[in-house]
Amino acid sequence: MTNDTIIPGFDSDKDDSLRIDLKKIQGVDGGLSLTLTGYIDTYNSNSFQKRVQKAIDHGYKRLIFNCGGLNYVSSTGIGSFTAFLKSLKGIGGDLVLLDVQPKVYEVFQLLGFSQFFNIRDNQEDAENYFRGGGQTDTGMVFPHNFNCPICSKRLKAVKAGRFRCSECKTILAVDETGNVFLG
Repeated sequence: MTNDTIIPGFDSDKDDSLRIDLKKIQGVDGGLSLTLTGYIDTYNSNSFQKRVQKAIDHGYKRLIFNCGGLNYVSSTGIGSFTAFLKSLKGIGGDLVLLDVQPKVYEVFQLLGFSQFFNIRDNQEDAENYFRGGGQTDTGMVFPHNFNCPICSKRLKAVKAGRFRCSECKTILAVDETGNVFLG
């Protein structure tokens, strides 16, 4: 299924620096997965925003952004995600960021936005978040597996608190909901 089959005209505003592949999420009303490959900066963020807005205008209000192929996001790109989140929350929707690369995650953290976004480790967790009505099941948070935002080492937190990454020695904090922060 092509992007234009899912959302007519979706690829008419495409930019070669950022590829977006769409896939409907089975069992999630208004669910759409967007796999991002490339980068988002000042020059292509307008095209990115227009394309995602087309998805929202076509009734997709539960969006999963797979960021595994996203190798750079500027502050303007972070602003795009923030605008999407605000727009989606206003219509009863939400978004999940998935497989955020360490360098990209660092930009979210430096700008103070990592705490506002729902960031998941894998597609199944992201889809289950929406299947569960968009609520995090706080009773099942720990033990929590995640990647160190600095070196990508796979780590496990058994409870909320502060600890050091065993690989890069960065001090990390994990809150009660499983969100990971520096320091």
